[in-house]
Amino acid sequence: MFMQVIQASCRRPDDVRQVLDSWSAELAAGARGYLGGTFGVTDDDRFFAAVRFSSRQDAMANSDRPEQGAWAERLAAARDSPPEFRDYDDVRVFLDGGSDAAGFVQVIQGKVEDRGLIDKLLATTDELRAMRPEVIGGVVGVADDGTFTQTVAFTDEESARRGEQVEPPPEVRELLGQAMAGATYHDLHDPWFESA
Repeated sequence: MFMQVIQASCRRPDDVRQVLDSWSAELAAGARGYLGGTFGVTDDDRFFAAVRFSSRQDAMANSDRPEQGAWAERLAAARDSPPEFRDYDDVRVFLDGGSDAAGFVQVIQGKVEDRGLIDKLLATTDELRAMRPEVIGGVVGVADDGTFTQTVAFTDEESARRGEQVEPPPEVRELLGQAMAGATYHDLHDPWFESA
């Protein structure tokens, strides 16, 4: 799986969503390997899109379509800054992955010196399921330099905030402390989704 994360300043979320919805209606059928996406705008006007394809080749082939280029210009007009792109070839799904039924999504971005920390954290999903039943699942992409973007889907924000108060086991807390040191958290209170 390949994931591309796009982020930009956006003070007109309704305009962005309208353009994104038009992609679903007009272009999605011709996007080979398209798996879906998670989208939203934070309280501080940051637009996030985490778009998944079967492979990087499929994603690049989609970008090369002339109709995709024309659509991208419409999306650019709805944003308030040039986009920042983060591409991930190393993508892992945990628990039940993302969910179109999620009521709240958190985007976490950071960097790990040891990429093995991500594997160790993902190995604790049984503990996570028991501790945090409001976590549906998520997707994490890790770049060669250790930078990562993780999307976590929750049933709803109220349950997520309660779950944050749950103290994890010491070994999990230690792993989280190492992997998430310096990470930034971006809340999508009103996320929207697209599935192939």
